[in-house]
Amino acid sequence: MKSLGVGLIGTGYMGKCHALAWNAVKTVFGDVERPRMVHLAEANADLAAARAAEFGFAKATADWRALIADPDVDVVSVTTPNQFHPEMAIAALEAGKHVWCEKPMAPSYVDAARMEKAARSAGKVAVLGYNYIQNPLMRHIKTLIGEGAIGSVNHIRVEMDEDFMADPDAFFYWKSELAAGYGALDDFAVHPLSLLWYLFGHVEAVVTDMVKPYADRPSKDGGRRPVENHDAASVMMRLGGGISGVLMANRAAWGRKGRIALQIFGSKGAIAFDQERMNEFELYQADGRGTEQGFRKILAAPAHHPYDRFIPAPGHSLGFNDLKIIECHELIRAISGEPSSLVTFEDGLRIERSVHAMAQSFHERRWVEIG
Repeated sequence: MKSLGVGLIGTGYMGKCHALAWNAVKTVFGDVERPRMVHLAEANADLAAARAAEFGFAKATADWRALIADPDVDVVSVTTPNQFHPEMAIAALEAGKHVWCEKPMAPSYVDAARMEKAARSAGKVAVLGYNYIQNPLMRHIKTLIGEGAIGSVNHIRVEMDEDFMADPDAFFYWKSELAAGYGALDDFAVHPLSLLWYLFGHVEAVVTDMVKPYADRPSKDGGRRPVENHDAASVMMRLGGGISGVLMANRAAWGRKGRIALQIFGSKGAIAFDQERMNEFELYQADGRGTEQGFRKILAAPAHHPYDRFIPAPGHSLGFNDLKIIECHELIRAISGEPSSLVTFEDGLRIERSVHAMAQSFHERRWVEIG
């Protein structure tokens, strides 16, 4: 497969993550051609030029449409705020480009459906940035569940907490706007939903409560502005195979920085994982003598592929950006027609459907089945 020409729209936190991944994927994996950093787009020309120099892109523009029209661009990374995803992703697909778009797909389910339809019509690879499923330990947890290491799974609890909106005196910004979505549910609860999808399949029914820890926030003009969406949510779920579940998400949780605490309970044991300690998980197996039973800590090691492509020794730890590099490698494999493990727009739309069903449940105060 020839080297891919990369276009990057947006250079904030996630834009930089994508740039790091595209620049490192050949060095880490070796079995793909080195991508060409072709074109970068930002909100203004000066910022675009500065970021292009930093990230290693040959061209810079303040017009993302010019990037999409560039014949040297084969694949477009979309890392802009959520509300801009649909227009950019659809335009890229219609121009014959592959798309790597950050999650969530879009604040509106209608727009997310339009994105999925555009991907089907274009016949191009279109995937979402759910890099937590790329953790080598998450892959191993999936293998253990499939092997029956903890028996038949019957209950799951997952919590996602961060504290970037915990301060009541922090200024209002775009993530609290209704245009950005429901709040904690689609801002980041989609990440644990991607883990549930990866391990067990999609959620089938939900009942939800959402809250606003703070009704308003100070604005930079000196006044106060009402918070338009919900920073915390609690969801009871049903999954296939009779599995029950609980999902809790809070982006106003003091002290929590990147917590996705996953507990999986089965008929013969349990598994516990926390994203803040992403290089380990705990395994409990109810066999042997009761006097020696207990949770065992499993550390990430070269035996958990592709950890070995980064580090030759156990316990030395991968990081968030490393998962993005793995995701980038999976994307290149998908574009070349090889088997890969990614959240496609089709799977992402089902995750979006789950989020919108949760919001519907909250507004209608009832269980909602997800078709």
